[in-house]
Amino acid sequence: MNNREDFKLHGAMTVVLRKGNGEIEVTHKDNAIVASGFDFVCDALAKSVGRPGVLSHIAVGTGTNAVNATTDSALQTQLGARIAATYNHVAGTKVFTIACSLAAGTYTGAITESGVFNDPAAGIMLDRVVFPVVNKGADDSMDITFTFTLS
Repeated sequence: MNNREDFKLHGAMTVVLRKGNGEIEVTHKDNAIVASGFDFVCDALAKSVGRPGVLSHIAVGTGTNAVNATTDSALQTQLGARIAATYNHVAGTKVFTIACSLAAGTYTGAITESGVFNDPAAGIMLDRVVFPVVNKGADDSMDITFTFTLS
């Protein structure tokens, strides 16, 4: 009998764009955990001194280069400052989320990339996703949710 369990971390991002005219657009795409993200997980679990800060921010950008899980450590073209995010986890489940909202009038433009970070300006990027353009106008609001599933 095999009692071995492989540990996996899967990420996916969902963007809900609420247009000023009431229309709603939803974009969903799997994302890539990058090398610095795996280092983050290892250090957060077992490092006795100097553990990394918690995942606390989401960044959006306009970069379109494919994700390079080995070398990416930031977004290609970050748009504005990182957005404070909310962590949620229900005890007994293997899922957690990191989510934020972008109000109307902020972070407008052709958004094509996003990532989760542990610092408002520097820090570690856990993951990055590049997706088809989401055009956020001045009257639009946007909710971004990263869902991480452990298995």
